[in-house]
Amino acid sequence: MASQELALKLQRRLQWEEAEEGRPQPAPRALAAREPESESPAWAPTACADAELSAQLTRRLDINEGTARPRRCKVFNPYTEFPEFSRRLIKDLESKFKLYDAGRDGFIDLMELKLMMEKLGAPQTHLGLKNMIKEVDEDFDGQLSFREFLLIFHKAAAGELEEDSGLMALAKLSEIDVAQEGVKGAKDFFEAKVQALSCASKFEAELKAEQDERKREEEKRRLRQAAFRELKAAFST
Repeated sequence: MASQELALKLQRRLQWEEAEEGRPQPAPRALAAREPESESPAWAPTACADAELSAQLTRRLDINEGTARPRRCKVFNPYTEFPEFSRRLIKDLESKFKLYDAGRDGFIDLMELKLMMEKLGAPQTHLGLKNMIKEVDEDFDGQLSFREFLLIFHKAAAGELEEDSGLMALAKLSEIDVAQEGVKGAKDFFEAKVQALSCASKFEAELKAEQDERKREEEKRRLRQAAFRELKAAFST
């Protein structure tokens, strides 16, 4: 059904072009005495538009019939595109994204975003939700991909979001407990986050060093006991 509809649209377009070509052209105005400048043919933009429309309709027909070749998409690597975020933070945000991606299709649509904001305690109007998506919707598909989700936190850290905007509320409430920490600027939050990660890494390093030292002491004690047993056995024989 969709294929026939597109074919009819293409046919009407071609008929319209033929009718346009059949109309009498207005008489040219008197030219100046000087040599006329070379101009590109007037039909060139129309021909380009026709070719583009024809290509789009042909691809749509191929998609409907299942014969279209898939277009190659750019592979998204969050660690290289958002180097200011640590691997742990990106993993945390990915878990948060998947939590609200109820459809498991790799996107957060309008209804999923509505549910997310309600659970975070900052419900938004329908228009507010649409504006939230629009602000970071790079491919204009009306939903949030993981890259666009990370872009929210990138803009928050860079101070590019309005303080009372829905995206700012999402950035704050997704990561901190407002009841305990209070409403802070996103930049301060991310600086605190980096500091906390640094402290955690230092603590883990110190803990590992203590464990290694304990293992070495245990190994020395075991070797001393073994040497003592050998010496005692030598004197006993």
